[in-house]
Amino acid sequence: MRALRLHAPAPVETRPLVLENLPDPTPGPGQILVKVSACGICRTDLHVVEGELPVVRPLVIPGHQVAGTVVGAGTGAEALLGRRVGIGWLHRTCGSCRFCMSGRENLCDAPEFTGWTVDGGFATSILADADFVYELPDGFSDVVAAPLLCAGIIGYRALRLTGLAGRPSGFRGARLGLYGFGAAGHIAIQIARARGADVYVMTRDRERHQALAEELGAAWVGGARDIPPSKLDAAIIFAPAGELIPAGLAALDKGGTLVLGGIHMSDSPPIPYALLYQERIVRSVANNTRDDGRAFLAEAARIPVTTHIRTFGLEEANDALIALKTDAIRGAGVLVVA
Repeated sequence: MRALRLHAPAPVETRPLVLENLPDPTPGPGQILVKVSACGICRTDLHVVEGELPVVRPLVIPGHQVAGTVVGAGTGAEALLGRRVGIGWLHRTCGSCRFCMSGRENLCDAPEFTGWTVDGGFATSILADADFVYELPDGFSDVVAAPLLCAGIIGYRALRLTGLAGRPSGFRGARLGLYGFGAAGHIAIQIARARGADVYVMTRDRERHQALAEELGAAWVGGARDIPPSKLDAAIIFAPAGELIPAGLAALDKGGTLVLGGIHMSDSPPIPYALLYQERIVRSVANNTRDDGRAFLAEAARIPVTTHIRTFGLEEANDALIALKTDAIRGAGVLVVA
């Protein structure tokens, strides 16, 4: 197989991913071998490549938004042969810790993550745990589906953690803020609007991100630090910028929730207590559960969600990550592998 491996973390501008020819992996019990056709690129890939997440697996192959076809199966996974599947960030959990046993496998004590602790989808083939892959809805091609498998799922979980569904009217009429409008934001707005929320988007780059937010029906669009015209019932920060936390809190109405939607974020400046007072809440999103993924894909197919994508060849993965880092991608970036 062909794969891009990270020999040592480095700024992506130095092109640290190396394209290599490697043996195809062999699936063990409960595993499947997937021929990759598309793999989305994500901020987390950038954090892995640049060393903001610590090295866990030397020479790792990044990539965790994988769509493809099952071409091999170990014992117990034969039923998936020939099926289209999606592979996300959560590669495997232990199934036995107190978090897994209480329906919180996203907080597992001994998890494995695709493209970080195990090899990912910047390759022509990938191994996956059969119990942790998703059936892809027929209405989504592999290229269109790829960004749904992390950006979509994490955005979906972030929407749940806002608590808006628990209001008497649910999302209907709620004022939701989104800080950052890349892959996750441009999917989350579609879910939120389909549920009846008014969405206020704060993001830089007028030409790409703000324009796309307007196209997707944002009630208001401004710069990353601009103050929305109405107090927000909830907000999500998708940008990995801790300096936006005070701004997000200041935009909340009383009792509002601010959700931090990234696995890595720069440190927050000091937060005056006045911004937290009146029962405002700050909470993070940690990974996702398989139930999150299944529920999201079903809802995305019903709406249906449309992913706005820019494609790159497998050998262009370094270029794709540079484009992601410089906010040059409108919507989501996807490596077309086969």
